[in-house]
Amino acid sequence: MGIVASQSFRNLITTYLGFGIGALNTLVLYVHFFKDEYYGLVGFLLSAATLAMPFVALGVQNTMIKFYSSYSGRKQDDFLSFMLVMPIVVLIPISIVVSIFYDQLVDFLASKNEIVRPYAFLIGIIAFAMAYFEISYAWSKTQLQSVFGNMMNEVFHRLGIMTLLILFAFELLTTEGFLYGVAVVYLLRMAIMMSYAFKLRRPRLRISIPKEWSSILKYSVLIIIAGSIAVMILEIDMFMLGKLVPIENVAYYSVGIYIAAVIAVPARAMHQIIYPLTANYLNERRFIELKDLYKKSSITLYAISGLIFLLIICNIQSLYLLLDPSYSKGLYVVFLISLAKLVDNLMGNNNAILYNSDYYRLVLVLGVILVAVAVSLNLIFIPKLGINGAAIATFMASVVYAFSKIVVVFKKFKMHPFTKQTLFLTGIVGILGLVFFFLDFEWHPIVSIGVKSVILSLAYLIIVYKFNISNEINNWLNQYLLRRKSRPE
Repeated sequence: MGIVASQSFRNLITTYLGFGIGALNTLVLYVHFFKDEYYGLVGFLLSAATLAMPFVALGVQNTMIKFYSSYSGRKQDDFLSFMLVMPIVVLIPISIVVSIFYDQLVDFLASKNEIVRPYAFLIGIIAFAMAYFEISYAWSKTQLQSVFGNMMNEVFHRLGIMTLLILFAFELLTTEGFLYGVAVVYLLRMAIMMSYAFKLRRPRLRISIPKEWSSILKYSVLIIIAGSIAVMILEIDMFMLGKLVPIENVAYYSVGIYIAAVIAVPARAMHQIIYPLTANYLNERRFIELKDLYKKSSITLYAISGLIFLLIICNIQSLYLLLDPSYSKGLYVVFLISLAKLVDNLMGNNNAILYNSDYYRLVLVLGVILVAVAVSLNLIFIPKLGINGAAIATFMASVVYAFSKIVVVFKKFKMHPFTKQTLFLTGIVGILGLVFFFLDFEWHPIVSIGVKSVILSLAYLIIVYKFNISNEINNWLNQYLLRRKSRPE
């Protein structure tokens, strides 16, 4: 876990930079300068495009990485050419069908909110840009270059949208110009990433189908399903809100979701390192080390995300005082989604174990069931409870899915992520949450947030350190804050 903790910490920098820019966009610029219904429209268009992206990319981004190293010389060029062209070949007939039934499709998308109708075509453009960005990013990864792509993935589009929002604030862009500008930002990101990837290795297009085309297509289909499930878990609630209730509710929900999503950042950073390490342990059947990594990754992520969860929940009322009062409707959204993200962090490297094992297809089955449950719950709760109903549906589906995967790993590998520290830390998070949630300084919201955050963070870190909840966190605190020699594990 030493290398995991070290590299994960460095990965946090780029990811949190992107989230910081996104927070400025979401909590300040959008809220203060955009009408609620148009902010909701932006969220709906991006969610719909994200849902469509896995089908446009056809799983090529993952398939390329999996099979690339099995080829050499000219066969690598043939394989890369096949990967590059395959989505376009499939998109041509799909585009023809969509154009024929375009009016009916738009009627479906705009059935509840007529504001969607003039901009529905942007969904396809943005989905295409997202798909070929991911393919280009995967192309660069095959050349063992990912730093530039990570910056483009986390920072570029958020900076681009920030620029558009500033231009809009100074009335240099109309609302229509802004919406078209969002599509241009994603197209520009795709073009830059593609240029960089092709500079690393110039494509030599050849009309050639690899001998292993059957295995490649089967894997791509599995990845399409897996990618669709992952995206639907994140986006289906926002898409269905735009379909079932007035679209300004998507804006209120988007703000709540973005605040809660900060909890997931440590896991995103750590998983970049944990995935290959887990795969290595599985391939070499080093199950003792795998079990140790499972427990350590779980308690470390749980401890880090626990602090972020407390900072969000205990300051959320003060934060909403800084926003337009209508956005406070998302208070319960923040709580439920934050709790779901906290549970997800408790899983540690559970996903890495399943996705790199022989039980990958079982995860897909669980995922399909989850999506069906999530859609059903959204259909039940959204019409009755609006954005709170969407949050309840997402929370229930996500938590059930998380614990289902924990059960699968336990059944197949006889290991689980829980320790005594897990139970103890859960109690600490609960007690501190209750104390600081109701602690109100009655000062200016910014001052209140700052003071409460400092006191809460110190109390939490002292407890985590004194009771040695996570060796990785204690070692990090010893090395960077306390300047002490770390204790050997």
